[in-house]
Amino acid sequence: MPDVVDAATRSRMMSGIRGKNTKPEMILRQGLHARGLRYRLHAKDLPGKPDLVFPARRAVLFAHGCFWHGHDCHLFRMPSTRPDFWQAKIARNQVVDTRSTAALEAAGWRVGVVWECALKGRTRLPLEAVLDECEAWLRGSEPALEIRGA
Repeated sequence: MPDVVDAATRSRMMSGIRGKNTKPEMILRQGLHARGLRYRLHAKDLPGKPDLVFPARRAVLFAHGCFWHGHDCHLFRMPSTRPDFWQAKIARNQVVDTRSTAALEAAGWRVGVVWECALKGRTRLPLEAVLDECEAWLRGSEPALEIRGA
């Protein structure tokens, strides 16, 4: 199926998609800050530039978008236009995610991932439940956390 907009319009639309300060990230930031948890943002000195870094707790949180990271949920659908490009792009993102997580764990960091489907869409969880789970993990000692939609 051909794209419904011309190439220049699609390019402009895609360039407007942010990698930082996304809605899921902002929801996590506001909720965790309100609970007294302090963090750094997008630490360039750490593998993968985690969205939230909690240095005192040696923990990082990623707010992953289901489309961009190829999550197996209702929010992800492979585009029908240029499928080879998109499959390679998303596979590359997944490889980077795996390498970043491994490097962070090797350096002694605890790694948490909150998927977009946990915060939006038909499988979203109650926000308080997501924040409770994040807070408990941050205050605890578990090595990893993954929160996905119901």
